[in-house]
Amino acid sequence: MTQTPTAGDGDYTEISYREEGHVGVVTIERPEARNALTHTTYAELGHAVESTTARCLVITGSGTAFCSGDDVKQIMVNMSRDESGDADGRDGSGGSTAEHRPRLTPTAGILLRTDVPIVAAVNGAAVGWGMELALMADLRVASGAARFGELFVKRGLCSDVAGLARLVELVGRERAAELLYTGRIIDAAEAERIGLVSRVVDPDELMETAMALAGEIAANPPLAVQALKRGLRRALDPDWDDLGRFVSSTLHDLFATADHREGVAAFLDKREPTYVGR
Repeated sequence: MTQTPTAGDGDYTEISYREEGHVGVVTIERPEARNALTHTTYAELGHAVESTTARCLVITGSGTAFCSGDDVKQIMVNMSRDESGDADGRDGSGGSTAEHRPRLTPTAGILLRTDVPIVAAVNGAAVGWGMELALMADLRVASGAARFGELFVKRGLCSDVAGLARLVELVGRERAAELLYTGRIIDAAEAERIGLVSRVVDPDELMETAMALAGEIAANPPLAVQALKRGLRRALDPDWDDLGRFVSSTLHDLFATADHREGVAAFLDKREPTYVGR
C-alpha cells in the first residue's frame, strides 16, 4: 500500500510542493522517467491538490517533460498481467484488485472537483495521462517545446475522462476524434492553433508567465473565483462519475486484450506493433 504524506507536511518523494504568496506550485519530480506516473505519483499528486490552502495552483514537470503518462513498467505491465484489468491501480493502492469496481479514477476526481483554479505549465511532452492532466487544468500555458498526444489507442486502450469530455470542449468533436483515434502527437504551435492551450511562450518564460497568470487569479476574491469554477463545472462538465464508470469498465475489458499486450510489448521492445483485433 502506497503511503501518502499527512496533510500539509509536504513530505513527498515523487512530486514537490511549494507556495509563493497565494499560489501553490506542484512539480512532478521524476525527470529520469520523463515524469511518468507511478502509483506513488498519483497518490501524492492527488494529496497535494486536495490538501492545498493556496488560492491557485500551477502544475508542471521537472526536466524536459511535463508528464509522459503512466509508467509502463510499473503500471501497465502489472495491469496487463492481471486479467482482472482493474484500472483502479491509479489510486495509489499499488495494483489491481481481484474484484473490478468501475469508478472514476480517484486522482482524476480530485483534480476535476477541486474549487482551486489550476494552471498547467506545460514545459515538454504531455502525452497519455500527462495530456489528461493538462486537460484537467483550467488553463494551459505551453512552452515552445511542449508536445501533446492522446496515446492510449497505441496501447490498445481508451483515454481517461478528460480526453473524452474536456478535449471536445476545447477543440471540438472532429479534432478531438482525430487526436483520440490516431494517437498523433502535435506540437505547441498546433495545440495553440486548435485551442488546446491558451498561449505558447519561450521555454525560459514559461514559469514566469504561468506564475503571473496564477498570481492574477489568486489576487481576486477567492470565494468568488471558487464560485465561478463551480459554475463552469455545472454549465459544461458531464457527470464525471458516470463517465468514469464507463472508462473504468471499458479499460477492464481492454487491458485483457491481445492488442493491449502487443502495444505494451512493442513499446518496451522499441518496435512497430502488430494488432490483431482481439
